[in-house]
Amino acid sequence: MTGGGDVPGLNACIRAITLGALDEGWTVTGFRRGWEGFLRIDPDDPATIEAQSWTLDRARVRGIDRSGGTILHTSRTDPRTQKEGDRTDHVLHVLDQLGIDAMITLGGDGTLRFSAHLADQGFKVISIPKTMDNDVHGTDYCIGFSTAITRSVEAINALRTTTRSHERIGVIELFGRRSGETALLSGFLAQVARTVIAEVPADSDILVPLLAEDREQSGENYAMCVISEGARIVGEEASGELGKSATHRVEGGVGQRLARIIEARTGIGTVVQELAYLMRSGEPDAMDRMVGFAFGGLAVQLLRDGKAGRMVALTDGNYCHVPNGTLLEQQKSVDTANLYDSAAYRAKLLRIEGMPMFLY
Repeated sequence: MTGGGDVPGLNACIRAITLGALDEGWTVTGFRRGWEGFLRIDPDDPATIEAQSWTLDRARVRGIDRSGGTILHTSRTDPRTQKEGDRTDHVLHVLDQLGIDAMITLGGDGTLRFSAHLADQGFKVISIPKTMDNDVHGTDYCIGFSTAITRSVEAINALRTTTRSHERIGVIELFGRRSGETALLSGFLAQVARTVIAEVPADSDILVPLLAEDREQSGENYAMCVISEGARIVGEEASGELGKSATHRVEGGVGQRLARIIEARTGIGTVVQELAYLMRSGEPDAMDRMVGFAFGGLAVQLLRDGKAGRMVALTDGNYCHVPNGTLLEQQKSVDTANLYDSAAYRAKLLRIEGMPMFLY
C-alpha cells in the first residue's frame, strides 16, 4: 500500500516487493488509494474489494519501475481521524477477512504513523519511508528525495536564463512545509545567492538588501533566491496554513509574497516560479530506483525472517531497519546550527568528515 504524496521510486519499490514475495511463494495484494481504500472496502461486498485492491503478479509489475508515481494510487487519509471516529477496527477487520498475514506500507510521516499504530495492535507491518522532503525521523534517506533535488536544481538553473535576460531577481518556491532540507540542498547545489528555509523566519529588512547587492555584484545584473513553501516572513501574521493538508494550499504563496516585497522596496523586477508538483513528477533518478529496489527487497526479507514491526532505513550509508515507532520520537528538521547561516540565508558546511551523503 502507498499513502501520502506520490514520489518517483514508489513503483520500483512495489516491483521489488512483488517479485521478492512471489519468489517466497507468497500471494501479493496491492491495496489501492492508501488507507482510504481500506475504508471503502466492505468485506461482504466483492465489488468493493475488487475496486480497492489488485492481485500483484509478474505481469502487473513488469516495467513499472520506469515510471513515476504509484500504480496503486494514493491518499492522505488517516483512519483514526474520520468524522465517524477512529476506524482502526475496520482496517483490522478488512485485513482479517481478506486473509492478509502481513503488510508492507510505503509512505511518509502520516502514513507510517498509522502503520506504527497497526503494529501496536499486534498486526505484522513493515514500513518503508518515502517523501520528497526527506523528513521521516529514523532514516537518513527516504524514497523520492534525490529525484526531487535533481528536478529542482535543473529547474533553478533553467530559470537563470530568463532571470538573467531581464536582469531581475528570481524567486523559486519549493515544496517543504515543515522541513527546509529540499530547499537547502537544492539552493546549495544550484549555488543560488540566498536560500530561505522553513525553520528560520526571513527578515525582509535583511534579505531584500542582500539580494539587491547580489544582483549588483553578479556581473550579469541578476540574482537567484530559493524559498521553502513553509517559510515565514518576519512581520507577517501567521496564516495557519502549515497545519493544513498539502492538498489545501492558498493562492499567493510565500514566493509570491517575497517577490512583491522585493519589487516594492527596490523597484527591481522579479521572476517567480513555484516548482510545486513538478518536483515529484516523472520517472525516478538512479538513486531513487536503487533505494526503491533495495528497500522493497529488504522489507520482504524481514518478513521472511519473522522480523515484523520494523521500518527499513538507511543510516550512515548502510541499509538497516529500526522499530516502526522510531519516527514518532521527534520531528526531523534541518540542523540550522551546523548547516545554515541564518544571518546570510545560505547553506554552510562546518564539517564534511563523518557526515552522511546528503550532509544531513
